Amino acid sequence: MVVAVPTAVNPTPTFHYDDAGYMVVEGVRVRDIQDALGEEASPFYVYSKAQISANYEAYRAALDGVDAIIGYAIKANNNKAVVKHLAGLGAGAVLVSGAELRLAMEAGMDTSRTVFNGNGKTPAELRAAVRSQCLINVDSEFDAAHIADAARAEGLPANVLIRINPDVDPEVHAYVSTGLANSKFGIRNSHLQWFLDYIRDAGDDVLRLAGVHSHLGSTIKKVSIFKDAADIMLGFVNTIREGGAAPHLRYLNIGGGLGIDYERVGEELPSPADLINTIRPQLLAGGLTVIMEPGRSLVGNAGALVSRVIGVKTNGSTRFIVTDGSMSELIRPALYDAYMYIAATEPGGETGVFDVVGPVCESSDFLGKGRSLPLPAEGSGLAVMDAGAYCHVMASNYNMKRLPTEVLVDGDEWRIVRKGQTYEDLMLGYEGLDV
Repeated sequence: MVVAVPTAVNPTPTFHYDDAGYMVVEGVRVRDIQDALGEEASPFYVYSKAQISANYEAYRAALDGVDAIIGYAIKANNNKAVVKHLAGLGAGAVLVSGAELRLAMEAGMDTSRTVFNGNGKTPAELRAAVRSQCLINVDSEFDAAHIADAARAEGLPANVLIRINPDVDPEVHAYVSTGLANSKFGIRNSHLQWFLDYIRDAGDDVLRLAGVHSHLGSTIKKVSIFKDAADIMLGFVNTIREGGAAPHLRYLNIGGGLGIDYERVGEELPSPADLINTIRPQLLAGGLTVIMEPGRSLVGNAGALVSRVIGVKTNGSTRFIVTDGSMSELIRPALYDAYMYIAATEPGGETGVFDVVGPVCESSDFLGKGRSLPLPAEGSGLAVMDAGAYCHVMASNYNMKRLPTEVLVDGDEWRIVRKGQTYEDLMLGYEGLDV
């Protein structure tokens, strides 16, 4: 048998191959983690602490000289160890649920440096947001009324940002485009005056306009798109200031959305520095504190889903690698038809072209199609790369699959940072019920 040693496929140095052809995360072989966890804990997610730190530092360095908040979008990866690490580095948080607010507070986030987003925030969530004194996005007329009700109930003013749709096309998948005129998020830019009047009439002790916000979408690959949106948003800031309606206006939230190198074809993607340098003059001229909401670009390339090969089969002209990882653990390919790079974690046989699929009873259950990989032995590992964002958080129990274990690597050590579910965990919802 020909032994194929995988090439270094990950552009991040924290994921690489050793001289024997085994994938290594920082200083730990993936196979060693796989063997230690055992079959019952497969598949699993592995994250690199060093890569998360490097990604955060890229934003911090890019924002040098700019008054800014780097607000980590917790929806990307809500592992508590990840959130605590980013809090320790100085990150704020961007939240889309009451549970995320609780997690941010437990992880040590400064709530004055957090933003509560969402088009359907509940009264209970809004009361908690007001109590914590985080910034709250106004997303609609009813949302403005609900925020005002929460502020009156708590006896505290709500510090709000108006989320305006600048109607700039981010040129991404429709499911992750959020700033167009017909988006379910935000307000029509032509309707801004209504919200300014509402906030003014509510009174300073109820609603305080702290800034404006836009979010174009996710996986954006052109920084010119951010510049176009920033120009539009600064125009709104000037209009508001000229009207004298915002004595507390301080923040310009430009959202997140920078893409990462999922495809690995040598495409040159914009960095945080590219983004900030494109809009730096506008930010400094506006005298504002900029809020950024990175999620994917902070944690995406810091993670991988590691699956165990169950077997290889051929149907017609297609060869399949069947793994214990599936759309239940990682749904992005099935949901968005997203491309995610797949790599062997150890040497294998002769290289061929395979569809990598899981055991879930759906034809849409694939992790990648037409992938060039060394023929794997049964029980060997495959890694879906760049799976640190929007992967574990979107996992499900479909086919009674269990949410996977998460592991954090720090140098030459690793530890479990979230236990995988057991069958008994799946049955907890029945406890005390006559079923």
